[in-house]
Amino acid sequence: MRKSLKYFANAAATVALCATLGLAGPAGPAAADTPGIPSVGHDWASAGPYTPNVSIGLVHTLYYPRQLGARGEKHPAVIWGNGTGVLPGAYTSLLRHYASHGFIVLAANTPASNFAITMRSGIDLIADKAASPSSVFYGKVDLEHIGAVGHSQGGSAAINASIDDRVDTAVAIQPGPLNDVDLIDEPVLYLAGQADAIVWPAIVRAMYEDADHVPAEYLELRGATHFGTAINGGDMRGPSTAWLRYWLLDDPNARTEFFGASCGYCTDTQQFSDFDRNDLALQIPG
Repeated sequence: MRKSLKYFANAAATVALCATLGLAGPAGPAAADTPGIPSVGHDWASAGPYTPNVSIGLVHTLYYPRQLGARGEKHPAVIWGNGTGVLPGAYTSLLRHYASHGFIVLAANTPASNFAITMRSGIDLIADKAASPSSVFYGKVDLEHIGAVGHSQGGSAAINASIDDRVDTAVAIQPGPLNDVDLIDEPVLYLAGQADAIVWPAIVRAMYEDADHVPAEYLELRGATHFGTAINGGDMRGPSTAWLRYWLLDDPNARTEFFGASCGYCTDTQQFSDFDRNDLALQIPG
């Protein structure tokens, strides 16, 4: 389930060799698993092609496409962590947005998510539902591709959740400091707000710099505050969606936003006040 870092180290050389020999490049990690999830071009911040459903349970709130498996596709899972003192309803538009792009979101119903215990149990929940013939999720979940995402304390929790071997990537949105990046080996996107007075950009950048053993990128959203992420994700909605679509769906348009010499986000100084990617991320071809 977890992508090997050897894949990233050899990716650029493999693509170059294929081009020299006139062969197609390597298939993306999830290309064969999600044949029916449609492209959205580069419109990451707009709603995707699916109508979201919401199911509120005791431990998790589920956000998922109403048309599960309509094209024969399986849907990747995303476990979500809330900021301090709030429940998934504080991010309802953002989580519905992820569902509209084809993801099944397991949002932990806890205002204290930092240790990611409830987040990780969301994987068990969706695995059980995917195996139950009486469930709408039966046979429609891509358990080989799972992301961890969260905001503030939940952003720290997304990193902590990634110690789980079943998690393939993390998006840490303005994450708090109580985590240990050295314990994970998944690619991580760090999102900071230029005007964030709660979790300063320098704090998020320091976490990014500590993640030199995994492919990692740092995006600082121009003018973004800490609380602008609530409800609809604010300026964090588009980049976080694109990252998930690349790592969990192998979306080639999403790849070009983050990777390659002239990637879309590299040159977007209007949206981002700072952008950086480490050596392992630089080895991934655009």
